[in-house]
Amino acid sequence: LLELRPAHPAANLEHVLLSAGVHGNETAPIEVLSGIVNDLLDGTLPLHARLLVALGNIPAMQAGKRFIDYDMNRLFNGQHASQPQAAEAVRAAELEQAAQQFFSRASGPRRHYDLHTAIRGSVFERFAIYPYLHDRQHNREQLMWLAQADIGTVLLHSKPAATFSYFTSQHCQADAFTLELGKARPFGQNDLGRFAGIDQALRALVSGQQHSAQPYDAKRVQLFRASYDLIKHSGDFVLHLADDVENFTALPDGMLIAEDGDIRHVAKGGEERILFPNPRVSIGLRAGIIIAPTTLD
Repeated sequence: LLELRPAHPAANLEHVLLSAGVHGNETAPIEVLSGIVNDLLDGTLPLHARLLVALGNIPAMQAGKRFIDYDMNRLFNGQHASQPQAAEAVRAAELEQAAQQFFSRASGPRRHYDLHTAIRGSVFERFAIYPYLHDRQHNREQLMWLAQADIGTVLLHSKPAATFSYFTSQHCQADAFTLELGKARPFGQNDLGRFAGIDQALRALVSGQQHSAQPYDAKRVQLFRASYDLIKHSGDFVLHLADDVENFTALPDGMLIAEDGDIRHVAKGGEERILFPNPRVSIGLRAGIIIAPTTLD
């Protein structure tokens, strides 16, 4: 956890939380944030925001694993109390507390970008997950900021979650997003040129050099909404998709997606897609999300 403050802060200072390494094997975002912090510290990049940089799962980063005891991004929003034996539970609670303390001092905009990469490929290489907002409206300026960062696909989540970005959105009233930025690779094996869009956008944000907000243009943002989760209720769960199926793969109308005993999930309409398919999760957890195209109200 590293907090940086401008020497001469302006009124209504933007508060920005940048997190990475919540999954320890997703290394490229860690390298991107390291470059930004190094340039801030040596003065080549000016600081015009209050910045908190958080690296999530340090032991998993050192081990090159997604997690040690339990998936940390299923332990926020108080869910850490359900896995008291997991090392990740202690850290999730620490990150919640740090985020709340950081944003409690904010009088200006509050932003949180939780940076990830994925094990499997994706039809759309980079995409964002916009946490469920309850009664709040989606921030169109933030959607255009994502488009400028070369993230033109956004999933609008339809229910609460145990992720870091949902926690800061709901409990800190931040504009928060989980950003999926490409493939997960070991440290030193990342082509950081593929992350230039988010790197440049974050540098402009923290240095106060970003362009003024653009009017919302629906043609620049491809929106999806979560229809329902595939929950693994038993050891009989079967996902009728190839092991290497990509995120956002289209599901033909009538296709049997998954079954679990007497429960059958069948694709409807021909526009649905699969996100985060993983039949190897523990019983009771999500084995995938079925999504469909949507628009803003």
